Amino acid sequence: MKIIFVFAFLFIALLQGSNAQETTKWRGVNSSGVYTVDKLLAQWPVNGPQVLWSYNLLGQGFSSPAFANNKIYVNGMIDGQAVLFVLDQNGKELQKINYGKEFDVSYPGARSTPTIAGDSVYLLTGNGKLSCIDLKSGKPVWEKDFLTQMDGTNIQWGYTESILVDGDKLFCTPGGKINNVMALNRMTGATIWSCAGLGELSAYCTPQLIKLPARQLLVTHTANHVLGIDAVTGKLLWNTEHPNEWAVHPNTPIYSDGKVFVFSGYGQGGEMLKLSADGSSVTKDWNIKSFDSRIGGAVLIDGYLYGSGDSDRSWQCIDWKTGERKYSSTEVGKGVAIAANNKLIGYSEKGELFLADANPSGFKVISKTKVTLGTEQHWAHPVINKGILYVRHGNTLIAYQVSE
Repeated sequence: MKIIFVFAFLFIALLQGSNAQETTKWRGVNSSGVYTVDKLLAQWPVNGPQVLWSYNLLGQGFSSPAFANNKIYVNGMIDGQAVLFVLDQNGKELQKINYGKEFDVSYPGARSTPTIAGDSVYLLTGNGKLSCIDLKSGKPVWEKDFLTQMDGTNIQWGYTESILVDGDKLFCTPGGKINNVMALNRMTGATIWSCAGLGELSAYCTPQLIKLPARQLLVTHTANHVLGIDAVTGKLLWNTEHPNEWAVHPNTPIYSDGKVFVFSGYGQGGEMLKLSADGSSVTKDWNIKSFDSRIGGAVLIDGYLYGSGDSDRSWQCIDWKTGERKYSSTEVGKGVAIAANNKLIGYSEKGELFLADANPSGFKVISKTKVTLGTEQHWAHPVINKGILYVRHGNTLIAYQVSE
């Protein structure tokens, strides 16, 4: 009986340890922007979903909140310094952690969303300082500088990728000639591998990790190309040209069923890349110039892509298989796309927040409201957690009730 009790205790302890190490990701599961909500509201009240609370002391920034340990983690810039704010579920401030000088020139503020793994948080400033911080003590475990230690060169609007962690690996893109894309040990910061890529600058992109039967594949943008890298060895497997006017490629590639969709703004548009069975090569399947989201991402729902253009300022629906555009609408301004329960949720650069049907037959807005709290640009990607929609507008994080 005692032996059974001991095994049961160990099993529970292992489960708890596993849950404690669950890692957050930019835009949720697989960086997809697609969330699941119990009893999502079919439509919002006339004045918009109920505001549960707001917190307006974040300073400047465009990053999204992350959720772990029953807490909310969101960063901003105060007096030129990067600050991580830890809030409880009701928006009460629990902790503030300073982690270096933040990017304070063109569009100043925090860019990279925090990544949480257990009691560690991974933070990247727009100036290229990468920190692993112990959340219990608030002290750095290790720090790296992309510019002075990894031969990186900063980009016009500052490093912006949200750090990708998988197991004990941390992936980052210093954009150096030698250390172009890297995998580090997340516990120590030691280099696991360094890939020279094509020696191009970083391009604001949070990479996508694709787990195929044959290998793990890291896909990311650098200034003028998309790279496919073996995530275990760091070997560059393939590359394909994907330039635009300003080398700005913040949209994480979207993966489904052996294909990768890559897309960026300034009229560049999107391309569908078909992976070989082992991920070692790609062929171009189709491309579409109008689907040129600059910073707003896109979502894949039931075989269709939904998002907005940049030069083509419309909300669009694209057939994943063929690249055919099913509709185009300018009813709402261009912006960020996320989804929940087969509904499209958009946040436009004009501050419009809307709920729409994800239906290829047409763009149908169900509910719409205006984000009036906060400051500066409406660029941060909203996040849904436990039935609550979180929208960050500059110095303010707003919690909306979007479930019954």
